[in-house]
Amino acid sequence: MSEYRFDGRTAIVTGSGGNPSLGRAHAMLLASRGANVVVNDIGSDPEMRHYPGTASAEAVAEEIRAAGGSAVADTHSVANVEGAQAIVQTALDAFDGIDILINNAAISVGAPFDVMTPHDFQRHIDINLMGAVWTARAAWPHMKRQGYGRIVNTTSSSMMGFAEHAAYGASKGGLWSLTRVLAAEGAAHGIKVNAVSPGAFTRLVVSTLEDDSPLLLHSKENLPPELASPAFAYLCHEDCPVSGECIDSVGGEVQRTYISRTRGFADRAVTIEMVAQRWNEVMSEADAEVVGTGGMDTSGWKIRPYEGVE
Repeated sequence: MSEYRFDGRTAIVTGSGGNPSLGRAHAMLLASRGANVVVNDIGSDPEMRHYPGTASAEAVAEEIRAAGGSAVADTHSVANVEGAQAIVQTALDAFDGIDILINNAAISVGAPFDVMTPHDFQRHIDINLMGAVWTARAAWPHMKRQGYGRIVNTTSSSMMGFAEHAAYGASKGGLWSLTRVLAAEGAAHGIKVNAVSPGAFTRLVVSTLEDDSPLLLHSKENLPPELASPAFAYLCHEDCPVSGECIDSVGGEVQRTYISRTRGFADRAVTIEMVAQRWNEVMSEADAEVVGTGGMDTSGWKIRPYEGVE
């Protein structure tokens, strides 16, 4: 198989100045395959002082250039419209275009649901979810105009339900829904939008786990960010065959996460008691079907005969 290249393509990777970090690994991989890369990172967050290591967009950009790649640094925040627009403008000014956007910037503060402060909850939404909204909106018209674009959003297994991570999980779950909606809207314009749920040893992981945590020790020994990046890069490539999907990428293991709908039952005489009586049918995974992008649009609802109705 020939090498997958990104020559002539310009990519923005948000939150890519940290070390160790997923964003840095993505930026380095794309640049090594010929992409022009905008390395975005605010550098430091005064409210996240417990984050270890370093975060410097310029340091990563210089690392790329030293290896023969093409990169510029950007330090604007994704958390507001103006910052997101400025990030895209950096790509336009430096490379005269934008083809790829990897939304990686995120925060994570764990706390029980009733202890999490409103401020911290809102920051998760502002950065993890709305940050991706603002950067995608800023890049969208350029991608739409050229009839081509690739957006990859970074979700998390926390969206499946992880205790004491309500804010983080909610922001990442919303990001998956956003991914599917944008995939539906982008289909007519050559824009493919996917999500990856990664697992890796990063500054964010270090900041949220105890030093003696088995998960922390496992990730440090076995899950370098570089093993998660190939799945991201493939979804950024022009040959990417899908849109609206969520791919798990952890330690070299690549899988698909998807939404399915059980067959359940249909009866226009439905009552509370009938739902209770037939609950096993509702929950049975036999004959479940994958819900594709647009699968919950009312124009696509399937009509099947109701039981007891001719």
